[in-house]
Amino acid sequence: MDASVRQDGDALVFGGTLDRAAVARLWPQLQAVPADTARLDLTAVEAVDSAGLALLVELRARLPRAAVVGSPPGLSELRAAYRLDEALAFAA
Repeated sequence: MDASVRQDGDALVFGGTLDRAAVARLWPQLQAVPADTARLDLTAVEAVDSAGLALLVELRARLPRAAVVGSPPGLSELRAAYRLDEALAFAA
């Protein structure tokens, strides 16, 4: 399934597969994310690769108060490989 992202209230809701092709397509749309975004909702994401993780980490850095909701297939393994915590921040 093609990746998608939409604003739903205070959440960015992602869907589909967050891979390299999806990141290239979604990146322009994500340049104007509202600063008051409170959640990155990944519950409808089917899979994520390292490019998708990089996108999420960048968004999380720009939105430090945003909670990450959901753990799609591949995310926990990538978090462990890159030493990221559940909030997608570098673990101490």
